[in-house]
Amino acid sequence: MKPSIRKTVFAGMAGLSLAGTVAGCAPSAQQPAAQESDPSAAASASASGTATASASPSGSAAGYKDGTYSADGNYKSPNGTETVGVQLTLANGTVSAVEITEHPSNPNTRKFQGQFASGIADQVVGKSLDEINVSKVAGSSLTSGGFNQAVEAIKAQAL
Repeated sequence: MKPSIRKTVFAGMAGLSLAGTVAGCAPSAQQPAAQESDPSAAASASASGTATASASPSGSAAGYKDGTYSADGNYKSPNGTETVGVQLTLANGTVSAVEITEHPSNPNTRKFQGQFASGIADQVVGKSLDEINVSKVAGSSLTSGGFNQAVEAIKAQAL
């Protein structure tokens, strides 16, 4: 094989390898579409918790009842389906506290869910429940898919 052909073949293989790596890290195209088309169906399918603590009769302008709500959300990673637990405390339709329960299936997932958990409060506390939609938190981009799914379930619970 000529050196120029060898270089071309090598460059082509490197490009395909890079494309495969990037594609493996991308979120599933089907999951967000399902959430956007029918958030209540996706939310109810993954909701694992119910309203807890002090849900008061007074709600916010958006109609959400004050209280603490929990749900799990699922997302796809290169290692398979992962789950993240979300607990939000609402006051007047605004998030006053957030807790993440990590459910890692391997060390890599543990790392990213830990990074996500350490940075999510800065992204959501003080914001209206309706304006929460995170994409990347503290270097973790896939965990946000599960978080957003859990938030949809919590919206349904808090109505």
